[in-house]
Amino acid sequence: MPPRGRCYVEDMRTLFHMPLDPASRLVRIMLAEKGLPAQLVEKRPWDDEDGVLAAVNPALTIPVLMDEPPTGGDVAVCPVSAIVEYLEDAYPNEQLLPSTSAARAETRRLTHWFMDKFDAEVSDNTLRERINRRLMRRGQPDYERLKIGADCLVWHLDYAEYLLDQRHWFAGERYTVADIAAAAQLSCLDYIDLVPWEKFPAVKGWYARMKSRPSLRPIMRDRMDGVPPPPHYDNPDF
Repeated sequence: MPPRGRCYVEDMRTLFHMPLDPASRLVRIMLAEKGLPAQLVEKRPWDDEDGVLAAVNPALTIPVLMDEPPTGGDVAVCPVSAIVEYLEDAYPNEQLLPSTSAARAETRRLTHWFMDKFDAEVSDNTLRERINRRLMRRGQPDYERLKIGADCLVWHLDYAEYLLDQRHWFAGERYTVADIAAAAQLSCLDYIDLVPWEKFPAVKGWYARMKSRPSLRPIMRDRMDGVPPPPHYDNPDF
């Protein structure tokens, strides 16, 4: 546990996160779907002067989930892929992975797609170029990177449209963590008004369903000082 600068309540589930971080949003939505309350502690990985983040995760990445599982003891879980598996194993009350091995494999494939490939090609070049650069006070974004990220987003949305033309949810006929991963990414991008929804009707319809879920309502209320979202941001009937 952190030896100094403790900024969370002991004996309570805690999530170190950033509001406009897709991986953090994935975990927040999963916790809400499973009915697991958590104290949210905003922590920027590049600003850890109190040493709290380093004490629970020497890699200095977010999100990090601090928990006391039903089996006892306490645990610091990271990165996001480990948190997903941990929550499914420790709290099976609301399963977000399907029951068959083939369906679980497809769900994990798409979760990895959104949290790895999509993240590197789209969110790194757009969301973090716009938001993290501002938070770190590093001047204007690199507009060439923004263009690359926007072009990659269209390619990814084409693939998402293809999947949703065949399936009710991303990984099949039931709601899974793959949908949560996609919503975590797209909700952050929608905050900066980057998603061309009208060109992708199947994705837009799916996202309207996602925004109607109670688990997404808290993250739709997130706001960043000086960077308001577009008017349609938290409206399911956008």
